[in-house]
Amino acid sequence: GLGALALAAATPAVAQTRILGSDAEACRPGGGPAIRVNIHGLRDRTGRLKLELYPATEEDFLRDDRDLRRDGRFFRRVWAQMPAAGDVVMCIRAPSPGRYALLFTHDRDGQNKFNFWRDGAGFVSNERLGRSRPRLRQAVINVGPGVTNVDITVQYMRGLGGFAPIN
Repeated sequence: GLGALALAAATPAVAQTRILGSDAEACRPGGGPAIRVNIHGLRDRTGRLKLELYPATEEDFLRDDRDLRRDGRFFRRVWAQMPAAGDVVMCIRAPSPGRYALLFTHDRDGQNKFNFWRDGAGFVSNERLGRSRPRLRQAVINVGPGVTNVDITVQYMRGLGGFAPIN
């Protein structure tokens, strides 16, 4: 009836998506260099979410952050609490425009240690990960001076076939 019509008229056409993580401000209009990550395919709404940005080199990709910092290499990590509902969008700041490697993880048990059997992972290529260690080329992203948008579909361990999207 008219109530629904009035409600529709009062609702803005574009819902404001809440950007998660301590770097959220960097993904606002006019922000950057930063990466706005739209996360799809989450198994559930438990635990925490994490983005990590590495130098896009074979030797630095997935290296321990303490070693990267000790060697004067760039590294950035952003955590966010899992929202109860709605789109899951995170932001991570880059030090400057350039080429980086981006990792997303769904830390389902909140232990801050990747559990292959429970936790999820995702990369910008969205290639099926299977059973092999992720490769640098699957994670490389070119970040511009503004906000770079990317979609990542999370993958979870799926038996002997290894990591794959849920759907």
